[in-house]
Amino acid sequence: MTNKQFQELSFSEKARWLYFNGHMVTSIRYYKHKINLYELESLLIEVFYNHAEDRVDRIEILDTKSKRMQFYADQVKLPVDLTH
Repeated sequence: MTNKQFQELSFSEKARWLYFNGHMVTSIRYYKHKINLYELESLLIEVFYNHAEDRVDRIEILDTKSKRMQFYADQVKLPVDLTH
């Protein structure tokens, strides 16, 4: 699956793809969310779970320029091309 193909899926289709085909890598706490990081084929996907609202707010491809990258890098070995 490509970035474009994943982005074109509906919210429920993204959730379904991750459930059946994804592999959870790790999770972090970030402000009001618990973010689960999944590997889906060659993509890294973040699932933003809001505890206060008891719902998933967003499912999106990992932005490698995000400040969250350091939180993930502290927990797992990310490919070199993602950390530079």
